[in-house]
Amino acid sequence: MQTTVDSRQGLVETMRPVELSLVVPVFNEEESVGPLIDRICLAMATYADRWELILIDDGSTDATLANSRKHIGREGLTLRIVELQRNFGQTAAMQAGIDAATGRLIATMDGDLQNDPKDIPSMVAELERRQLDLLVGWRKNRQDGLLLRKIPSWCANYLIGRITGVKLHDYGCSLKIYRASVIKQVKLMGEMHRFIPAWVAGVVPSSRIGEMVVTHHARQHGQSKYGISRTFRVILDLLSVMFFMRYKARPGHFFGSLGLGLGAISVLVMLYLLFDKFVMGDDIGTRPLLMVGIVFMLSSVQLITTGILAEMIARTYYRDDTSPNYIVRQVFDGSENA
Repeated sequence: MQTTVDSRQGLVETMRPVELSLVVPVFNEEESVGPLIDRICLAMATYADRWELILIDDGSTDATLANSRKHIGREGLTLRIVELQRNFGQTAAMQAGIDAATGRLIATMDGDLQNDPKDIPSMVAELERRQLDLLVGWRKNRQDGLLLRKIPSWCANYLIGRITGVKLHDYGCSLKIYRASVIKQVKLMGEMHRFIPAWVAGVVPSSRIGEMVVTHHARQHGQSKYGISRTFRVILDLLSVMFFMRYKARPGHFFGSLGLGLGAISVLVMLYLLFDKFVMGDDIGTRPLLMVGIVFMLSSVQLITTGILAEMIARTYYRDDTSPNYIVRQVFDGSENA
C-alpha cells in the first residue's frame, strides 16, 4: 500500500497500486479527444481496481493538447499527458506511454474513437481467465473501406501469420491488453507497432498470446492517418521482422547463406565453362555466362564479408544502445495546479 498526501485538501489517503494503465497515443485529434476521455471514464466506472489514463500527444499541431489538459483533475480520473517534442509516429508514442505506465497491466487503444473502451474490462477479465501475457482485439466487423483498408489488412495479416508463426486474425488492431512485465521487455522501433504480437512472441511462448472479438466504430472526426502507401511499408517492415526474429543473434547466417548459395552457383558455372573450354575446345572469352559466373563469385565474397561485419555491428549496437526512440518535452499530471 502506498500513502500519498493531497495538499489541496490536507488529507492523507491510502491508495492502492495502479492495476491497469490505459495508453492512448493521439495526433491531431482535437475533436475526438474530449469524447474519448468521456467514453473511457464511462466504460471504466465499474472497474473494481485502480486505473490510470496516459495520453501521449505525438506532436499535435491543433488543439489536441489543450483539449486534453481540460480533463486533468477530473473527479474519478487519474490522467497523465505526455507531450512529445515533435511527431515521432505511433510506434514511438506507444513506447513512450508504455515507459510511463505504472500499472501491472497495460491497455493500448487508438484515439480516433474507432476502438470502444467498453471492451477493456472484459478483455482484462479474459486475459486473466486464460492466463495470457497479451490479448489482441479482433475487429471482426471492421468499419473501414474495403479496397483501401480491409483488403490490404487481410493480406498483411495472412503474410504476418505465415512468416512469424503467430496466428491472429487482426494484427493491426491497437486495442490490446499486456502484462507490463512482458511488454516492457520489448523495445518498439520504426513502425513496428503492427507487429507487437510477433515481438512479444520473442520473449514469451505464442501460446500465451490470444485474441478476442471487439467492437469497431467508423471514424467520426478528422481524417485517417493511413493510406494505401502503408501497404508497402508493411511489406518492408515484415521483411525486417522476419530478419530480426530469425537472424537477430546471427545475421552472419543470413548473409552467409545467400553468399554460399551464389558461390555454389558460380562454381558450377565455372566448372561448366572449364569443361567447355578444355574438353570441348570452345571459346568462352566472349560468352555472357563467364561474366555471370564472375559476378556471382564476387557477390558471394561480398555477402559473406557483409555477414561478418553485420554480426560485429549488431552485437556492438545492442550492447551499447540504451537511448529511447522519443523525446519528452514535459509531463502534465496535475501537480502544477497543486
